[in-house]
Amino acid sequence: MMINAIPLTSYALLALRLITAIVFFSSGRSHVEKPEERGKQIGMSPGITRFLGIMEIIAAISIAFGMLTQVGALIIMVVMLGAMQRKIFEWKTGFYADKGYGWHYDLTYFIAAAVIFSTGGGRFVLF
Repeated sequence: MMINAIPLTSYALLALRLITAIVFFSSGRSHVEKPEERGKQIGMSPGITRFLGIMEIIAAISIAFGMLTQVGALIIMVVMLGAMQRKIFEWKTGFYADKGYGWHYDLTYFIAAAVIFSTGGGRFVLF
């Protein structure tokens, strides 16, 4: 017996949107509240770090509530491309990394955002 995938897909997309939003809201808040500390960790100025945090918060709210979901997903995709670029080419971090975080995390969230972008966020969106 096969389960009807259409209704389950809508709920799976909602779950993906919510966990992605939780992760990026938390990350963005950390960037906004502690821009000097976070900026040192990621190698950016406090101003750029704060801007990055604001963008992550906007994207998270957009994705969670289904408001301009594709715009929010696109923001996350750009942020993750930047993170991967820095880790691969500047920091020479491996996929899993020996110390700290590898770029597998960034690639996973890039793909999650790409799924959200390509599906429009699913059935449970406001606009």
